[in-house]
Amino acid sequence: MKKRIILGIIVIALISSIGTIVGLCVALSFDSKTAGNLTRLIGAMRFIESQYVQEVDEDKLIDGAISGMVRSLGDPHSIYLEPKLYSQLKAETSSSFGGIGVYMGFKDNRVYVLGVIPESPGEKVGLLPGDSILAVDSVPIEEIEPGEVALKIRGEVGTEVKLLIHREGEEDKTYSITRDIIKVQTVVGKMLDEREGYIRISNFSENTGKEFKSKLNELEQQGMKGFILDLRQNPGGVITSCVEVAQEIVPAGTIVSVIRRDGEKEVYTSNLQQVKFPIVVLIDQNSASASELLSGALQDTKAALIVGQKSYGKGSVQTVIPMFQDDGLKLTIAKYYTPLGRNIDGTGIAPDVEVELETPLPNSREIGTNNFEDAQLQTAEELLAKQLDSGKILFDDNG
Repeated sequence: MKKRIILGIIVIALISSIGTIVGLCVALSFDSKTAGNLTRLIGAMRFIESQYVQEVDEDKLIDGAISGMVRSLGDPHSIYLEPKLYSQLKAETSSSFGGIGVYMGFKDNRVYVLGVIPESPGEKVGLLPGDSILAVDSVPIEEIEPGEVALKIRGEVGTEVKLLIHREGEEDKTYSITRDIIKVQTVVGKMLDEREGYIRISNFSENTGKEFKSKLNELEQQGMKGFILDLRQNPGGVITSCVEVAQEIVPAGTIVSVIRRDGEKEVYTSNLQQVKFPIVVLIDQNSASASELLSGALQDTKAALIVGQKSYGKGSVQTVIPMFQDDGLKLTIAKYYTPLGRNIDGTGIAPDVEVELETPLPNSREIGTNNFEDAQLQTAEELLAKQLDSGKILFDDNG
């Protein structure tokens, strides 16, 4: 008798599901394969709701189904954002947010610290670029979606987060870090001598374009004839802000092309008729995404020399799509290409002049002092001086 009852429930659930799906498929003009897959999905949900040993929350089932779909893409940059994570992500590109002040990247199934904001809680406890995060609040990274790691590290100001950190040559160590308001000034700069300027962009947020233009004008008024653009440890950010920077220094023409899978292309261009300054760009293995876009545009148009190490290699574009219950999707929707048609996803930007850096990158306050050895910056200064002396960018006859 029990078996008959259970069988009857299953049949009723399946009939109900099929009826629902047939009506939906007719309304949306779905083909038979899509209809079949929807039957499987809704049938499984109905069976779980009616037969699971405990009462289930339908919203959680749907959340899990959507999250599973996104995970099946195998893309660490695409994630399902439950309401709490979605709310946190919306604050990520603003100029002020609660966190510990580090930028992170994902490579080879690991999460790395790409950069540390000066005076931030992360810097104060001693986190360094290149550190690998093994766990957040005792939860191993393997159990957290890559795109959720940064959002889980953020939180209410004054609360604590514990990070288990692996650093080459040292024992793994847990850092207890108190979250604070992170006020981000993304552009800093100074004169290195009477004619050479230095500008460092830490990441591309909503205000970076304005900050860069302001700093460029300030240094020009101080007599700057050429400058070093430091994009080391820059993890990227808002593509439109990157384009605003590029429009100040990339010659007229294409800056970047964003191409979707159907071939639809969005081209960002510069109208700059005359390049005013010789430029040397610094990149390293932690320069990613929008910073690679900018350095690639400058390299392809021969508007700058690129010095340092091969960049990170993130050439994909994500968008955040609002859903219907204060949740959302962060989804990779396109790839970007440099003016010469290069996509650097997984390969990175190779510098024109490769220079290794033996010591950790100094913070912006130390640039121009004698407190460190920065072979990359020293090489950039020498190359910039030669350009200023010769009046041209130092490419050879073969480019």
